[in-house]
Amino acid sequence: MKIELFVPCFVDQLYPETAFNTIKVLEKAGCEVSYNSKQTCCGQPAYNAGYWEQAKEIGNKFLNDFSDNEYIVAPSASCVGMVKNGFNDLFTNTIVHNKCRSMQTNIFELSDFLVNIVKKDYFGAELDGKAVYHDSCSGLRECKIKEEPRQLLSKVHGLEMVEMKDTDMCCGFGGTFAVKFDAISSAMAEQKVNNALEMEAEYIISTDLSCLMHLDGYIKKNNVPIKTMHIADVLANGWLDY
Repeated sequence: MKIELFVPCFVDQLYPETAFNTIKVLEKAGCEVSYNSKQTCCGQPAYNAGYWEQAKEIGNKFLNDFSDNEYIVAPSASCVGMVKNGFNDLFTNTIVHNKCRSMQTNIFELSDFLVNIVKKDYFGAELDGKAVYHDSCSGLRECKIKEEPRQLLSKVHGLEMVEMKDTDMCCGFGGTFAVKFDAISSAMAEQKVNNALEMEAEYIISTDLSCLMHLDGYIKKNNVPIKTMHIADVLANGWLDY
């Protein structure tokens, strides 16, 4: 199965190892992965800030950087959600309407793609410890992802998954929300981390590095004994032969 890899701009700049691990997992799932090095951003930051003309310009580049007849996979429900939903505001009834619709049908967040398209949930991963899963707003509400990452994580050797309170509540990041309303944003991160600590979790795992980046900032600032991990990094960790 051929797929095109979409690496969100902040993942490219801040978490490149997660992008490489995404490739490893996809290849282990039997996919032939191609990467267009000219890709940049989906336009979400500009879109969320209300700069729709600028977002449309970036979105047009995205439509040109990827094909509309192959699967597109990304390790970010937030960016996938932007393409699946935000692009409706930018490109409905434009000359690229049909191409946009085709691309929206073919783009998937990693866990959604692995479970529902490839039909594979075991990768021989290994991680010792107890973890909670954080449902990102975009993953849960825009991409309708809930059971898929839990199914994948349940097959990781040595990993005990527990459900924390208010797992589906926002972590407080919200892109520019964290900048404009930093006190509220920090309080929401504190609540999320405390909920994880109540379960004696050693890891907070999610499909979205934007959420994890925000939570990790709070964790490091306050020296909290817990770590964050993206699901791609978990699935590529400690591989066993199988």
